[in-house]
Amino acid sequence: MKKVVIHSAGGFDKLKLEEHPCKDKSSLGSDDVLVDVKYSGVNYADICVRWGIYESAKKFVGWPITPGFEFSGIIKSVGDNVEHLKVGDEVFGVNLFDSYANEVCAPKHQVFHKPKNLSFAQAACFPAVFLTAYHGLFQNFIFRKKSNVLIHSAAGGVGTALVQLAKWHDCEVTGVIGSSHKREHLEKLNTDHIIDKSNEELWKRAEEICPSGYDVVLDANGVKTLKGSFDHLCPTGKLVVYGFHTMLPKGRARGTLNFISLVLNYLKTPSFNPIDLTAANKSVMAFNLSFLFERKEILSEAMQVLIDLVDKGVISGHPVSEFAASDVALAHKHIESGLSVGKIALRW
Repeated sequence: MKKVVIHSAGGFDKLKLEEHPCKDKSSLGSDDVLVDVKYSGVNYADICVRWGIYESAKKFVGWPITPGFEFSGIIKSVGDNVEHLKVGDEVFGVNLFDSYANEVCAPKHQVFHKPKNLSFAQAACFPAVFLTAYHGLFQNFIFRKKSNVLIHSAAGGVGTALVQLAKWHDCEVTGVIGSSHKREHLEKLNTDHIIDKSNEELWKRAEEICPSGYDVVLDANGVKTLKGSFDHLCPTGKLVVYGFHTMLPKGRARGTLNFISLVLNYLKTPSFNPIDLTAANKSVMAFNLSFLFERKEILSEAMQVLIDLVDKGVISGHPVSEFAASDVALAHKHIESGLSVGKIALRW
């Protein structure tokens, strides 16, 4: 089998495509599924894994590591206790790393039948971002219909999922983008308001759109927007944090991280005192999806709803930029550029 392996933290040169022994039926656990992978989804979290700063990667794996949380393909073999899946089924799923490979072994509760109206590329790019979006909106707090919602990085992977789920919930959605070429994508999703930071002042425009403040703000940016996001909540508003993209400045070498700037950004990150939160009547919540993969009830609930919404045509797959697996460094470079729309996938 072929897989991407990272042996130590660093830039694009750390991504090595290597040959490793294939698995067979005898090596499978009784609840495992072995998948012949067609595509692997690429997420910004994979960049953080490569940089050596992704907490669950350090906690559960260490070095060397094969990144990747999601995949699609055809079942090659199943364990003795697997009944709802069989050899030859078209599937997609999530895994706690190891998904940048042309063969993936995953627990049966993390593998699902591929919806017919998703291509293999779209399916590989579906679960991580839609699970993040669903968990952030529906499994953390009471998300009320017709809420005013502001979504940062709205044209990205999670952002696109958040827009679709918020619109399904009859919310008024404001999407924030950093480049004008992303506007068309959000318009196709029927986003109510679009703030283009490249040619208008973010918070001034946000106040014009919703003077009384937002019910929910979803922010994966980190230090540059967290305080503004909190300040522009209405009373009882919720700030949902699921990443810290702007805290992670690039170094001078290809694909490296500037650790000095990272420390400075960390020191500038706002803190939220429980007494102040009570006085302001606002809430802040945060999560990391990779720590939830073992929570079978959470994963099952979310995927059942999401697959049903796909089958009914309520939500759809992302536009996908495809890269050959041998060009994994180019895929990482593309997602780091901030210019990508939708998702990125590795083709095996």
